[in-house]
Amino acid sequence: MSGTISVTREESETVINIKGRFNFEMHSQFRAAYQEDTGGDKKGRRFVINLAGTEYIDSSALGMLLLLREEAGTNESDIEITNARPEIQKILETANFQRLFKIS
Repeated sequence: MSGTISVTREESETVINIKGRFNFEMHSQFRAAYQEDTGGDKKGRRFVINLAGTEYIDSSALGMLLLLREEAGTNESDIEITNARPEIQKILETANFQRLFKIS
């Protein structure tokens, strides 16, 4: 069973809350959560990926985060991954995601 995603949008920030299992089954749901907030005049928008309710992530979830970064403007993107459990934090660090994202 995969998880669920909820989105909160403010003027210049999009918060994506992921609960449960963050895996390939969530691909289209995750993409839909951010797609309207990327590209064109949306460059420079801040994204927060809240993993407080995330129990598990796999390699496809890491790929989805990289796709978000690419669509948000790569080096100009402002993406923060927050509230990761220690075991998820370790996966992010092993993949060197701290070099690409702010992780808190």
